[in-house]
Amino acid sequence: MFNHIVPKFEKGRILKTAMLENLRDFPRDFVDVYYHEYTDGIISGAHVEVGADSLIVHPGIVKHQGRLYLLTDAVSIKYRATGREAALKVRFHAGDEDGDWQTFRSEIVIDEQLEADATELELCRFKLKEGARLRQDYQGFRDLATEFNTVNVLHVRYAAYGKSTLSPVILRSFAEEMMRKGSGDPQDFMFTMMCMNEGTLARDVILHYMTSRLGMSSREYTNVEIHKYLGRILDGVRGSGGGRLGMAPGGSQRVIVD
Repeated sequence: MFNHIVPKFEKGRILKTAMLENLRDFPRDFVDVYYHEYTDGIISGAHVEVGADSLIVHPGIVKHQGRLYLLTDAVSIKYRATGREAALKVRFHAGDEDGDWQTFRSEIVIDEQLEADATELELCRFKLKEGARLRQDYQGFRDLATEFNTVNVLHVRYAAYGKSTLSPVILRSFAEEMMRKGSGDPQDFMFTMMCMNEGTLARDVILHYMTSRLGMSSREYTNVEIHKYLGRILDGVRGSGGGRLGMAPGGSQRVIVD
């Protein structure tokens, strides 16, 4: 499970091997400072993979109430087909403290109470019909919002500077579809390259692109709303599928002869 374990170095206490190993394996001060101004959410990894009858959460780092929690080994949790929507969450427990350690632990659960409370972080959600197969092989950007039998990452919070942001899965799916369509709009070109290269993007960058591209008012939008409006941008691109991203169809081309 995700854990936050800190050795306590105090005068008069016995220095233990496990305490030194913890210090060796996790350069805590550097990482804490680096992510200090990031919001709570997934920092890195924690990818969810669908198995035959279980969801596998891969190693990663998440932030909760200012603390970094590290998952070093993959965790598997069984799921069932109920026809009802359920969320896969990290549930954080209150901290424990003894003479040597300050420990904050967590567990990974599947919960039909969808909204994550102050002690939880959502990793994905799904609604699986009996006899169906849960999948995550998305067939396009719109497929990310398919209601049944599909892993949904639209509600997942990724840690970022100042505000939480969207899953890189969403942004990469958008970028890949935009590249296939071959938009000639320079805004599309720049945003697509950022999605492909950056992993996570600041929420304000996404909102600025979305609102300026569609001529919308600037306000806060939910992850689901952002996905919907990014889909509208893709719907409005009239590329032929073989176009060159960033170059308008039929644009002039020059041949330079030396």
